[in-house]
Amino acid sequence: MVRRVFGFGLAALILSACVTINIYFPAAAAEEAARTIVRDVLQGESQAPTPPAPPQDKQSDVDRVHPLAFAFGRLLEGLVPAAQAAQADIDINTPAIAALRASMQRRQKNLAPFYRSGAIGFDNRGSVSLRDLAAVPLAQRNQVKKLVADENADRARLYAEIARANGHPEWEAEVRATFAKVWVQEALPGYWYQDAGGAWRQR
Repeated sequence: MVRRVFGFGLAALILSACVTINIYFPAAAAEEAARTIVRDVLQGESQAPTPPAPPQDKQSDVDRVHPLAFAFGRLLEGLVPAAQAAQADIDINTPAIAALRASMQRRQKNLAPFYRSGAIGFDNRGSVSLRDLAAVPLAQRNQVKKLVADENADRARLYAEIARANGHPEWEAEVRATFAKVWVQEALPGYWYQDAGGAWRQR
C-alpha cells in the first residue's frame, strides 16, 4: 500500500513538471458566438435554446472509483490552470463589438435588395463580394460599391475586435474563418454564397 501511495505521488510530481499551458482556439464557442451575431445582423429567426442536460449523479461515479485514484484525479485538476476553463466562452458583449453589430444591422436593409438580386454575396473569406455588377442599375453602382466596402470594413474590425477582446489577437484569422462558415450557413433564401472552391451558389 505504501508503495502504491508513493507511486501516485511520484506520478503527480512528474506530471506537474510536464504540464504545459496550451490555450487553443475554442472553435465550438466561437461558432456559437458567430451565429448569435450573424443572426442578429441578418435578423434571422433564433433557434430555441437547447435545454440544459440533466445533472449527472456524480456521487455514484465517485463510489465506483478507487479512493487513491479519485484523490489523484483531484490533484491533477489542481495542477491544470483555471485558464483552461475560460475557453468555454467567447466574449462578444464589449461596447466596440456592440457598436459594430449595430452598424452592420442598420446596413443590412440597404444590402438586402442586392443580396436578393444576386449582385453581391457572401464570399468564402467572411466578407461580402460583388458577384454580378450588371444586376445593379447604373445609377446605383457607386452606392453598392460603398455599401460593400463599408460592410467589409466593419466585418474586418469585428473579427479583430473579437480576438482582441478575448485576449488573443492571434485568433483573428480563426475568428474570420469561423464567421465565413456561419455567414454561409445562415444565408437567407435567395442569397448567394461562395463554396470552399470559390463557386457561387444560391440558397
